[in-house]
Amino acid sequence: MRYVALGDSYTIGTSVMPAERWPDRLVAALGGDTGPLELVANLGVNGYTTDNVIQHELPALDQLHPEFVTLLIGVNDIVRGNSALHIDANLSRILDDLITLLPAARIVTIAIPDYTVTPAGADYGDSGRQHDRIVATNASMAWLARDRGIAFVDIFDLSLRAADDRTLVADDGLHPSGAQYALWVERILPVVEALIRR
Repeated sequence: MRYVALGDSYTIGTSVMPAERWPDRLVAALGGDTGPLELVANLGVNGYTTDNVIQHELPALDQLHPEFVTLLIGVNDIVRGNSALHIDANLSRILDDLITLLPAARIVTIAIPDYTVTPAGADYGDSGRQHDRIVATNASMAWLARDRGIAFVDIFDLSLRAADDRTLVADDGLHPSGAQYALWVERILPVVEALIRR
């Protein structure tokens, strides 16, 4: 199946090698070139918000003809101070647009990790407040996805391990390392395998 990954720096894998990005690791874990998914595009862009997904990533799908999509978005909305209402409205629009293109069982949403536990996390807003907003946004995404029959994979707790294990943080001191993305894929993989078997 033609797989397109949507999102921001967490999807494009800022500060890690391409093979360490979680979408690439997911495809490799499913069998690579001989597996069920072909990663035809990773549309993630560092700094992208839900607005950018609507403006740039969703329109690109018309030419890419995806048969499987993942979505991880929202952290930059939080960093920029976008309201919860704005984020929720955009997430609803994104998910509604996606289910017009492909079945809900061919879409997987991923939780936002908690960047506030990283060495550079404090550079992007008050850590306590941002942590709470990430938790709230993840709860909204989980509800919005499941209300549409779309899978939601919660990797938030895995990101918290970076507070005590710096090997889970990339060299920029902010983004996940390849080692952390490997943990994510351990959790994402069985969800994707179950959906593919349907």
